Amino acid sequence: MIGSLLLISALFIAQPESLGEGNHKRQITVDDLKRLHWIHVPAKYDAKKAMPIVLALHGAMMDAKMMEAFCQLNATADKHGFIVVYPNGTGPGGFLQTWNAGLFPGDLNKQKVDDVKYLAKVLDDVIGSLNVDTKRVYITGLSNGGMMSYRLAAEMSERIAAIAPVAGTMAIEKYEPKRPIPVVHFHGTKDTLVPYDGPPKKKDIPTFLKFRSVNDTILACVKANGCDEKATESEVESKADKLRVTRKAYPAGRTGADVILYTIETGGHTWPGNAFSPAFLGTNTSNISANEVMWEFFARHALK
Repeated sequence: MIGSLLLISALFIAQPESLGEGNHKRQITVDDLKRLHWIHVPAKYDAKKAMPIVLALHGAMMDAKMMEAFCQLNATADKHGFIVVYPNGTGPGGFLQTWNAGLFPGDLNKQKVDDVKYLAKVLDDVIGSLNVDTKRVYITGLSNGGMMSYRLAAEMSERIAAIAPVAGTMAIEKYEPKRPIPVVHFHGTKDTLVPYDGPPKKKDIPTFLKFRSVNDTILACVKANGCDEKATESEVESKADKLRVTRKAYPAGRTGADVILYTIETGGHTWPGNAFSPAFLGTNTSNISANEVMWEFFARHALK
């Protein structure tokens, strides 16, 4: 009798913590480093039904809570019914966090932590605490977080259904995912932090400015996915402002992993459709909502 009770108690203790609707602060330890992430669970969450998940990665010199305020994905999650997770990068502390996205951030972060391993553990934590549809795991990110999205696509493609980088290009030398990853990318032509055409072609540029141009990034995705290199181009109807937004869609062919690029003419280092956009980042547009567009894209893609 006592043995049975002990066994039941042990099984009960072993069960993962079950989370519910609301915002949850979590801490995990990876390679002896304690790190935080926040989970937003929408009101539509039903523990009996698996729900999609979106990892939202902050930019350099930001942190998870700043990203939550900047991208405003919680409202989109509540509307459409998906879980959002905001992980923290590493760095000197406070808001000064970055991701080890490959060649970037270079000298900005001396720790050289394994962020691919960390973000895999973040996914494990969320999956262990909520009913997650593991075939519908998506990644988005701003700037350095967008760069990290590409690295995850390259190194963790077996767990990711699609990515949606915003104002962040590839910062890895080779892009060779084990399976084709659908991509929707947003970028302004007047982005001064992650320039559309890549870093300035000068010998004395800082060592942390190592990332590809938008065109090189998209072509790498098109090649990896086996897409038609001839894109279908269209212009988004201007309803809210005068910024011209164009859409280039590269057909997926038999892989089903299409690549789409939204270019915001004269747009800055911004998150399209977000009212919270500091002036120093450049001009933003409300003609499209990155949140709505990426979710529509995500909803069309799942792991097979």
